[in-house]
Amino acid sequence: MYMLPGKSEKITGWGNYPVSESIVFTPSAEKDIQNVLKEEKLVPRGLGRSYADQAVNDNRYVAVCTHLNRFIAWDEKEGILECEAGVSLEDIINTFTPQGWLPMICPGTKFVTIGGAIANDIHGKAHHIDGSFVNCVISFTILLASGETITASRTENADLFWANFGGLGLLGIILTAKIKLRKIETTYFKQKSVVIKNLDHMLAALDTYDHEYNYSVAWIDTLAKGDKLGSGVLTLGNAARLDELPEKLKNDPLKLHPKGKLSVPFFMPNFTLNGLTVRILNKVIGFVQNSPKAFVHYEKFFFPLDAINNWNRGYGKRGFIQYQFVIPEENGKENLTEILKMIAASGCTPFLNVFKRMGDGQGILSFPFKGYTLAIDFPMTKNLPAFAKELDKKVLQAGGRLYLGKDGLLDEQMFKTMYPQHQQWLAIKKKYDPNNVFTSNIARRLGLEA
Repeated sequence: MYMLPGKSEKITGWGNYPVSESIVFTPSAEKDIQNVLKEEKLVPRGLGRSYADQAVNDNRYVAVCTHLNRFIAWDEKEGILECEAGVSLEDIINTFTPQGWLPMICPGTKFVTIGGAIANDIHGKAHHIDGSFVNCVISFTILLASGETITASRTENADLFWANFGGLGLLGIILTAKIKLRKIETTYFKQKSVVIKNLDHMLAALDTYDHEYNYSVAWIDTLAKGDKLGSGVLTLGNAARLDELPEKLKNDPLKLHPKGKLSVPFFMPNFTLNGLTVRILNKVIGFVQNSPKAFVHYEKFFFPLDAINNWNRGYGKRGFIQYQFVIPEENGKENLTEILKMIAASGCTPFLNVFKRMGDGQGILSFPFKGYTLAIDFPMTKNLPAFAKELDKKVLQAGGRLYLGKDGLLDEQMFKTMYPQHQQWLAIKKKYDPNNVFTSNIARRLGLEA
């Protein structure tokens, strides 16, 4: 008799909230997954950088696909890589950056698998220029609930192709993908910072600089009020050419990130982050953001928090949520003003945040669309769920929606109102997975089942 692999473990997303008792197994080949699919329901998981319950599965199976991480083919002329979906952005950077290539789309961490990048349709600082991850994916193979493996692309099984971007791994397990890399001359970026006085200044600065710089991201002091509401620092950048580098950097223009890192060795006490400490830390962050070098390495430009192992422990064992929304540019100032006032007055200790302008959206459940996005960390407290619901209402009223790849608190009704195209996605789910073989906590929470 065949014994199913796996053991029951308590696992979480990167936010350490919520905690799930799931049955975890790590397949080393496609047949390992097929054997489980015959008898159990499951969700795929990569490196665990989704923030909440996207890749956990109460009393059900979680397939950790990080051992399916081999390179298959490389076309250096076209910059096209074929690889297994457990390959991470870090794997790609380590292997291909010395040859002059980087991933086309880089989010805030390089510890993301290709499968996870597709499932969440990740985006970065250049969404208004480059779009989301779907724009660098040519095709992928996917293991369906039936046990069959098929190819999906813009011309072959196109409905399945588009539904997987933002589909949270609920349509099958991505096995391999063909993706386009970006040719580079150096691993450095020319950088500029602008001190922002208030929200009017922030939006005007984005209008001014988004035409000059491919990459832009801002930090906002979310505790600022009055005429300083929306103040912060806007950081801008463009890829540096070899002839632009200072002489000392030309000696190693394709330098990789260092291996040694700092680490948070244990969960910090819950009281560490409070109103006083956040105000102090905001001053420090503002100073650091406003003190960039003219040329900065990709590690600090794209992945500043990757330099600290387990930085999520800094929020304590209570965990945290990263609340990310996007709202249209129309009436953007008025709506952002209301939202920032709500956050500043909430008492929910907002900490790290990222503010950006996004370009046109695409896909079915993919998050981005043309507008303004703010991602902000909130430590879990007893008051946060109720406050998040109030924020949800305001975001919806503004014509916006939340990023499902980070959400941990949204309810089904609010989700379906924010994503009216969910009906189209559910039709595709019913076509390829009518028995909901692929399921997860977030699937059941938001009604993402056929």
